[in-house]
Amino acid sequence: MYNVMSSKAEEFISHEEILESLSYAEKNKNNRELINEILTKAREKKGITHREAAVLLDCELEDKNQEIYALAEQIKKDFYGNRIVMFAPLYLSNYCVNGCAYCPYHARNKHIARKKLTQEEIIKEVTALQDMGHKRLALEAGEDPVHNPIEYILECIKTIYGIKHKNGAIRRVNVNIAATTVENYRKLKDAGIGTYILFQETYHKESYEKLHPTGPKHDYVYHTEAMDRAMDGGIDDVGLGVLFGLNNYRYDFTGILMHAEHLEAYKGVGPHTISVPRLRRADDIDPDAFDNGISDEMFAKIVACIRIAVPYTGMIVSTRESQKCREKVLHLGISQISGGSKTSVGGYAEPEPEEENSAQFDVSDNRTLDEVVRWLMEMDYVPSFCTACYREGRTGDRFMSLLKSGQIVNCCHPNALMTLKEYLEDYASEKTREIGDKLIEKELDVITNPKVKDKVKEYLANIHSGERDFRF
Repeated sequence: MYNVMSSKAEEFISHEEILESLSYAEKNKNNRELINEILTKAREKKGITHREAAVLLDCELEDKNQEIYALAEQIKKDFYGNRIVMFAPLYLSNYCVNGCAYCPYHARNKHIARKKLTQEEIIKEVTALQDMGHKRLALEAGEDPVHNPIEYILECIKTIYGIKHKNGAIRRVNVNIAATTVENYRKLKDAGIGTYILFQETYHKESYEKLHPTGPKHDYVYHTEAMDRAMDGGIDDVGLGVLFGLNNYRYDFTGILMHAEHLEAYKGVGPHTISVPRLRRADDIDPDAFDNGISDEMFAKIVACIRIAVPYTGMIVSTRESQKCREKVLHLGISQISGGSKTSVGGYAEPEPEEENSAQFDVSDNRTLDEVVRWLMEMDYVPSFCTACYREGRTGDRFMSLLKSGQIVNCCHPNALMTLKEYLEDYASEKTREIGDKLIEKELDVITNPKVKDKVKEYLANIHSGERDFRF
């Protein structure tokens, strides 16, 4: 049944192959010789298979676990340096026809406030996001062909790209909406989206169908094959994710790596990002009803093992996680985080009244974007608001080839410093600006090409003088 080159969901995500892989990992979790072989292969930084990664995840040997964490941290540094890309979610609508058992947007929930942003409200929300300093958004919407048709999503994207407020502009719009057709993906591509994001929730077909008892999302095959259709529609960058806590974490960890392998083999380029959300409390949803929760320690190990298995793929952790948890996984592979997030429909321009709660889940990290940016810089990370690769056409296999060759650093690090400088000049508090200017001065030494360094210094001076949007 298992065929990484198949276009059929139940063949490239083979239940039998996952079970065999989990059994193999269980038998070999203390096999020091095998684990050493896997780590030796992983140090080549070309990735490892889902089965090899499952062995590392199950490993109980403490000294080997420390090697796993150290290797994950080194791979993160080698490919992504100390840059952390910033973004914010924007919820357009929580109207939904699905019956997902873990989401408060489910159609049976009669007491959540149902909302849909008008274009005028989107202008207010995006202006507020720009005033925070954001340049990259992830659009979220429930599945509802009446309230949230593709035409509505496309209109929202056009509105967002057209909003210019002071020095603010949204330069990349990523989209997280329900699985759809090749034709609709082509429309999203033509609208200029960055990454198309879709969480699988769980790769266990039987559990998936029970968790999605009604609505279009019940169709496991259609949902799981969505990324293939998105790429057929011309979208270069796609983002995978599972919702840890719904199903056995070992199963879904293996499944998402198999999905990444399938995209790499069948479409020629793996996922642009992998997200690792965990189930959180929300209106009408009790996480205690699900008995698959994972500890912070296991969550960190999942992040480390994914980073080792797919070294080139960006990894995202949102404000679902606490500051303490986010701090730990930043070292182990995370390259993108959200900041100052709202998970309600609206709420950036004006706080949402408590009686009109429309949030999808509770946020654990409630700090402002300025606080998050300062926190990152105090740990010697460079918060990046860069969108240059997308705007210069460095997407899909072009982005991956630059990343794999190590050449992307010649673009990414200078661009990160320049977009950070924009943030510091336009939006940062005095304390954050002071820390940031010192960090930029120090990080200039990372640029080894003297011509590039001189150009960056010139651009930084121009930004200080009021000019904007320089990029390599």
